[in-house]
Amino acid sequence: MAKPLRLTSSLREKVWGKTRLTPWFPDSAQPIGEAWYLADHELPLLVKLIFTSERLSVQVHPDDGEDGPRGKNEMWHILEAEPGATIALGFREPITRRRLLESTRTGEVEQLLHWIPVQPGETYYTKAHTVHAIGAGIVLCEIQQHCDITYRLWDYGRPREIHVDKAVPISDLGVHPGAARPAPLGEGRELLVRSRHFNTEAVRLKPGAAFTPSAEDCQLWICLEGGAEIGGAAVRPGEVWLLPEAGPQPEVRAEQASRFLRTYVPRPT
Repeated sequence: MAKPLRLTSSLREKVWGKTRLTPWFPDSAQPIGEAWYLADHELPLLVKLIFTSERLSVQVHPDDGEDGPRGKNEMWHILEAEPGATIALGFREPITRRRLLESTRTGEVEQLLHWIPVQPGETYYTKAHTVHAIGAGIVLCEIQQHCDITYRLWDYGRPREIHVDKAVPISDLGVHPGAARPAPLGEGRELLVRSRHFNTEAVRLKPGAAFTPSAEDCQLWICLEGGAEIGGAAVRPGEVWLLPEAGPQPEVRAEQASRFLRTYVPRPT
């Protein structure tokens, strides 16, 4: 049986990041905004933990084939949210493309967006073309296509490049459907997101409980809480493990009450 592989975490300093990173990482003297999880080769999916003390830019991502072969569809699973913390997804009401363009020049776009109060445990699917921003006081797990193309529409006056000419033509101008509705799958599992780019489940295991997953492409297990073993290897919160794509799968066994996200690329049917 092929062994699971623990991905390497890479912490990225950001001015809008946090210094308190527990329980996923030791606290930092410098503000950490993102933790990327990397293998020795590029995977089709990229997992990040994002830590915010300020609002991130208002931005949008292209879809497949628009600025390279791979676009950036993503999802957010909220891990922590300070009182009043919000994210922006789409607009409060449909707008015209001309209104969007004008609002990026004045900053009005910030008021046109639909800012949604968030709670830990919620999941939001952010399709390519969705205008979005992550607010302050949040820790979330982001699962995305492995693509780093971002078009900024507004950045609150920060001295960073804005990409209005690329962003406005591809932006969806409507209302986002809001938080995903989990669908029970049995065995402590819930389906959070189903898309052509990735499927993601929430998995809860009681102490001593075990689960053997099916083989999938780019199957990643993200430990959010507790402690467990995957194929006999100890797993702790803040770790991401890659399972083999074929053959017998390693057993996931909880040493204590544990919570995971399981994500993978769906195979063609």
